[in-house]
Amino acid sequence: MDNTIAYYNLNADNFVENTQNADMHLAQERFLQQLSKNASILDFGCGSGRDTRFFLEKGYHVTATDGSAEICRLASAFTGIEVKQMLFQELDETNIYDGIWACSSILHLPKNELLSVMRKMCAALKDAGIIYTSFKYGDFEGERNGRYFVDFTEDAFRDFIKEVPEIIIVESWITGDVRPGRGEEKWLNLMLQKI
Repeated sequence: MDNTIAYYNLNADNFVENTQNADMHLAQERFLQQLSKNASILDFGCGSGRDTRFFLEKGYHVTATDGSAEICRLASAFTGIEVKQMLFQELDETNIYDGIWACSSILHLPKNELLSVMRKMCAALKDAGIIYTSFKYGDFEGERNGRYFVDFTEDAFRDFIKEVPEIIIVESWITGDVRPGRGEEKWLNLMLQKI
């Protein structure tokens, strides 16, 4: 994880530039359809702040966090709210959020850490709260281009999430990468619910 955060601190400007305008509206709208108006959302690993800004503009209450100090600085400037620097493992809230948006963020955790973070996410959600998350599609786990990744297929994630019985999969779908020139990269999108 240290290498991953170092990567984002070193490459923050480039990363933000490449992701700030990526068109995520289909997933964003799908997520918001599950929430009531004025819902509270945790943007968990907010990156550039693209999604935080979108949710704020739609009238939602948003808390944004990221592990990289440089990313937090840039995302705060972009969103107009303070982005809290925090590691995923440091989440310790209970019954606060209606939804958690973890778009291509928690994929940087090894599976054993991901399980405990998923439990923390579940605790932070109100009853029947919703999680949107996404992973690169496949079965790779390890370091890739200076960052740690865990990839999933539908079946692998279904097996994995059995360890967190208070979370169910509402739906899953596959998309191409929305960044220019990367459409051949596949992503597993997941809508989860606390039961």
